[in-house]
Amino acid sequence: MQQEKIYRAELTACFGDPVDENPTGVIEEAGYKTLGLNYRYLTVRVEKDRLPDAVNGARAMGFRGFNLTIPHKVAVIPLLDELTEAARLIGAVNTVISENGKLIGENTDGKGFLTSLRDNGIDPAGKTITLLGAGGAARAVSVELALAGARHINIINRGEERGMELASAVSERTNAAASYFRWIPQVSIPEETNILVQCTNIGLFPDVTGKPDVNYDTLRPEMVVADVVFNRPDTPFLQEAARRGLKTITGLGMLVNQAALNFKLWTGQDAPVGVMTEALAREFGLDP
Repeated sequence: MQQEKIYRAELTACFGDPVDENPTGVIEEAGYKTLGLNYRYLTVRVEKDRLPDAVNGARAMGFRGFNLTIPHKVAVIPLLDELTEAARLIGAVNTVISENGKLIGENTDGKGFLTSLRDNGIDPAGKTITLLGAGGAARAVSVELALAGARHINIINRGEERGMELASAVSERTNAAASYFRWIPQVSIPEETNILVQCTNIGLFPDVTGKPDVNYDTLRPEMVVADVVFNRPDTPFLQEAARRGLKTITGLGMLVNQAALNFKLWTGQDAPVGVMTEALAREFGLDP
């Protein structure tokens, strides 16, 4: 007897603005195809004031889950039913999972970044980390690095209230110490920094020529410099660091690793990370 075909696909998505150049769908779809899963990933532009409509729509249509990117990672929290411990600790959500009719907020950004660091032979334990920015990505990265044993977290941010709030959260909720520095023009990077992480949207498409306003003469050769921006991967920030002889890490590893975590949360199956990495490399014209 011929098995009845199922035409209804399980839906996942990314909500953001801007989002047109976000390649996460390429990664997730490659994984779905490899494992023969009838899943689809939609890349959807959702303006800031329309986020409640988008979340209600995803709930009504039975989405298996969705990602959040700029500017929705914090704004989505009141629209959800529950948060995981990690998301509550970080105070931002990049991934939502639908379970038994409930929308549960998780954060895989920091975990993805941590895996990328370790894949590049960098252990944050005992290190001093300096972050540029205090938004959703910075919150996730700072908390995960602190939980991984970082000794001190420096937050450089233009807005004092948000920067101090993040520094306080790290100090109070983890074993790492944290400090806030106001981001003034040509701000100096603290001398004791071991790992410098660019956590703003500077250099993100469409403004791929942007570069953080810091004093690049204060970068030291032994520092590791990373950027969470993935489009384009070789950001002007990383180019400047590389010209000065510093080890650099692009945002591609973070993107693939968080996508693999999302894949497991939505499908219940281990992600084919190799296939997903190759798909992303092809998308950017890079060697896998």
